[in-house]
Amino acid sequence: MSENGWPADRIDTGSAHSARIYDYILGGADYYPADKEAGDAMCVEWPALPIHMRANRDWMHRAVRYLAAEAGVRQFLDIGTGIPTSPNLHEIAQEVAPEARVVYMDNDPIVLSLSRGLLTSTPEGRTAYVEADMRDPAGVLAAPELRATLDLGQPVALTVIAIVHFVLDEDDAVGIVNRLLEPLASGSYLAMTIGTADFAPEEIARVSREYAARGMPMRLRNLPEAEAFFEGLELVEPGVVQIHKWRPDGTEPAGIRDEDIGMYGGIARKP
Repeated sequence: MSENGWPADRIDTGSAHSARIYDYILGGADYYPADKEAGDAMCVEWPALPIHMRANRDWMHRAVRYLAAEAGVRQFLDIGTGIPTSPNLHEIAQEVAPEARVVYMDNDPIVLSLSRGLLTSTPEGRTAYVEADMRDPAGVLAAPELRATLDLGQPVALTVIAIVHFVLDEDDAVGIVNRLLEPLASGSYLAMTIGTADFAPEEIARVSREYAARGMPMRLRNLPEAEAFFEGLELVEPGVVQIHKWRPDGTEPAGIRDEDIGMYGGIARKP
């Protein structure tokens, strides 16, 4: 085990990892020197990167509140959870509805080792963690932890936040999301944020090259490509927009510019 209690034999501490870079830039503590070096290099290429990443986190908060409070969802399946950062998704959902049930899924051994922070459910609700790869939707959906926690005969919110830009064309990101949605009941929701270079193409291209140089190639998508994830679903207003423009609630930092944000976000209901 590492000094942090992580399974050291499964963790490449000498290479940067996307979840740990995200944690470092957001001010967390669960990263290694390689992640700090990568994050610092990326922020040189695009100084707005911390603003962009915080805006994504803020979008998750607003989206989950909408799903729990306005859409009445009581079950959540979070794909590509990442390193726990309070308030986590279940804390937001259970603040609205203490009986809410949440399943987190990731394939990073660090997230698994830190998953105790994701399992502090209210007595009325329940949380669970599944170690799986989103590129295997059947494996995700068949996981015993998921089946014991969620009733797929009732609506589920499928949240896929800031992850599909690491899914390349050969892995068919839209098909993966569709296969995860397929068994979910009518009245379920899809909530996604999707990386784009539409608003700061030169800066984000440089950040993308930094990721690729560290073994993390990216597939950034334009608006029509982002909207393709929601085909056949009923989009919630205002549709697929930059994340800072999706139902702002007044808690966002002032002065965010369009060119500071490289992410589309949207929520849609399954008929």
